[in-house]
Amino acid sequence: MPHLVLYNYFRSSTSFRVRAALHLKGLDFEYKPVNLLKGEQHLPQYRNINPMGGVPALVHKEKVISDSTAILEYLNEVFPEPNLFPEDPYLRARVREVCEIVNSSMHPYGNLKVLQHLTVAHGYTHEQKDQWVQKWTTQGLEALETILSNFAGDYCFGNRVTMADLYVFPQLITCQRFNVDLSKYSLLMKIFKNCEYHPDFIKAHLSNQIDTPEELRKS
Repeated sequence: MPHLVLYNYFRSSTSFRVRAALHLKGLDFEYKPVNLLKGEQHLPQYRNINPMGGVPALVHKEKVISDSTAILEYLNEVFPEPNLFPEDPYLRARVREVCEIVNSSMHPYGNLKVLQHLTVAHGYTHEQKDQWVQKWTTQGLEALETILSNFAGDYCFGNRVTMADLYVFPQLITCQRFNVDLSKYSLLMKIFKNCEYHPDFIKAHLSNQIDTPEELRKS
């Protein structure tokens, strides 16, 4: 088996994406926790791995790749089975569209460093940060609900997991954390429930990692 090392954090939604892909592809990997709340992402030894200081970062054959999208594309090319994209070029483009909606138009607003800045620079309370995430993620949720109505089966695109599910599922967990009202997104919640019971998503879930605090572990 290839020697893969994943630097990540249990609660990071971008880390979840990569953990899920590794499990889906049946790849063993060494889990290296980076505690974002303790500032371990700012330590010089980690900045040498990922100059941006984010998670995840993957090391394969002494080569480092940071940024979850780059990692996922790499894994899918080097370990092509199961393919995380449909065969049809149009559908592949639509999968990437869904991923990009999450990655660019939703995820950044709930990012830890953004929320920390809102607290330090603007004095945001916990409630105000919830409202911030709610405001900026709702547009993305509405777009996803509309787009996926044309493609979804059990999952975002048909009845097998694609890259889109690796982005959508952890983003919905983030929405739950910030008390976003998800009740009107019936299709997204159906996909969420199906992913929630998928064995590889269970393995990747934030509640099941070696750095998960005891109070957040599933009983």
